[in-house]
Amino acid sequence: MPVEVTWWGHATCTLEDSHTRVLTDPLFARRLAHLRRRRGAEPAPEALRADVAVVSHLHADHLHLPSLARLAPGTRLLVPRGALRAVPGLRKLTALDVTEMAPGDVTSVGALAVRAVPALHDGRRLPVGRRHAPALGYVVEGEARTYFAGDTGLFEDMAKEVGPVDTALLPVGGWGPYLGDGHLDAGRAAQALALLGAASAVPVHYGTYWPIGMDAVRPHEFHAPGHEFERLAARQAPEAVVHRLDHGESVRLGGVR
Repeated sequence: MPVEVTWWGHATCTLEDSHTRVLTDPLFARRLAHLRRRRGAEPAPEALRADVAVVSHLHADHLHLPSLARLAPGTRLLVPRGALRAVPGLRKLTALDVTEMAPGDVTSVGALAVRAVPALHDGRRLPVGRRHAPALGYVVEGEARTYFAGDTGLFEDMAKEVGPVDTALLPVGGWGPYLGDGHLDAGRAAQALALLGAASAVPVHYGTYWPIGMDAVRPHEFHAPGHEFERLAARQAPEAVVHRLDHGESVRLGGVR
């Protein structure tokens, strides 16, 4: 059975593997604080259908309570360890089956094994609150091994911690004109792809949300990262195939090599 990846925008993807649907960092808002969705329609209702949703870290564009509240009752939800304490609103989502995860933890969902892996990123619930939870990535293993990086910078043991994977869903930009520490831009994402040795990659976390009133500020940082990642990946990881998707577009990928 081929594995299918759909990109809904920002870091939100559906991964379908072994007849099981995994939803990453669900964000279905038209507007979030000072950000507005500038490209791609709000995801279709089918985007809400998942067997398990994974949340990489506590930032509101990744752990978005109103979007999580729209998931069907009984949906599994994996969040970083400490999230329930740091984000009290999570405890109100009583219809969801919430499990906290730390790096190295593995949870079974249907025929899939979902493993939490480290990420190099600020794990706080900003801009309020001092409580921390680890920022995570996830490796989903079924017919294939798929890495969802969440938000992360490059770190020394990335290849060792993530392990061999077939497909990497990699952030290549952000929601503003500047990327701080703990992020991948197109160049660092191409380096990560080379480190991981994945056969294919899907660039995410770009070209969806942008600060209101900043349309003229470094607009190439909004539009260009997907193309730039494609160009740099061809140089640094020439054996990998990059699937640069439009919002709502899907790609079918082969199984484990």
